[in-house]
Amino acid sequence: MDHGLLPDELVALARRVVEENRAAGRKVVLAESCTGGLVAAALTEIPGSSAVLERGFVTYSNEAKMESLGVAEDIIETFGAVSIACVWAMAQGALARSQADIAVAISGVAGPEGGTELKPVGTVVFATARRGAEGEPDGELKHFDGKDRAQIRRQATLWALELLLP
Repeated sequence: MDHGLLPDELVALARRVVEENRAAGRKVVLAESCTGGLVAAALTEIPGSSAVLERGFVTYSNEAKMESLGVAEDIIETFGAVSIACVWAMAQGALARSQADIAVAISGVAGPEGGTELKPVGTVVFATARRGAEGEPDGELKHFDGKDRAQIRRQATLWALELLLP
């Protein structure tokens, strides 16, 4: 039973993210595409989230990814917006343009259209970047089998919240 703006499971996990990051003294930044700000919205449901959520970028278009986060055009042209390379660049760009300690970036195909054989509907990529931790991209590709767009976005939001736990 959902009582607020967002599903209870999202709010419960967001509460853990806020409490645990606040305890760790960590601030987070988000770079969201297919989730359209849902991760930031979940965090801001929690009183005291301002101690943890530094800012969020909703970069839905390729142009926004390039302009707001500094994603190189050749990354999008070569690998596509739904790629580890793109979300890694999004996460790095979000970190560089914020005061946060950790960035999570999300991009995917929520459907019902837009899927391809290589990237079917439900394909979502995530990347995590930590300040002061250069090196290999920390990214992953997931296939969510939600029956509709809302389920895929909900699953992607839950996964992103998990990635924000210290």
